[in-house]
Amino acid sequence: MAIQIRKTGLQIETTLIEGGKAAAVPLKLFSAFVVVKNPWAGRGFVEDLKPEIHAGAPVLGELLTKMIIDAVGSGDAVEAYGKAAVVGLDGEIEHASALIHTLRFGNFYRHAVGAKSYLAFCNTRGPANAPIMIPLMDKNDEGRRSHYLTIQTSIPDAPAADEIVVALGASVGGRPHHRIGDRYQDLKDLGQDVANPAGV
Repeated sequence: MAIQIRKTGLQIETTLIEGGKAAAVPLKLFSAFVVVKNPWAGRGFVEDLKPEIHAGAPVLGELLTKMIIDAVGSGDAVEAYGKAAVVGLDGEIEHASALIHTLRFGNFYRHAVGAKSYLAFCNTRGPANAPIMIPLMDKNDEGRRSHYLTIQTSIPDAPAADEIVVALGASVGGRPHHRIGDRYQDLKDLGQDVANPAGV
């Protein structure tokens, strides 16, 4: 079954002043979304989600990655990245998860930006105009706290009860005036091994 796309959208946010102080380098946040018909809606409990994942996730991954890269200008310019999905009220959280938690979706973005870190993520359920939260982290360094960011947006008419919103996010730059250090200094201060932060 081919994925049914109702609409797409792109948002660009530029922060020039934070905390009353001008940013030395403005922070630019990009988000791209697609609203699709939930391929499992109205079918009761579906045990095997793979056919629809294999049919839909690559299409969405390729489309959203292109939207982000076209907006930013290049994959190299992307510093932090993330993904999110919001399933409508008639769907399961598993349906939202299914379309984004697969390499058939994420590898398009990961390869386009040359990333080493895993894609930060959020998967939720909600009505039309529900918050879409896209957590971001540095594409190559998960301990770089300056790039712990969250894009928040919403779509007035989505998701409908039988839809899923799928989104990607990116930043060019980190938080203006970031000053909380990084996790490596914390580990050093605590006498813990940077290579084994959980101490296991």
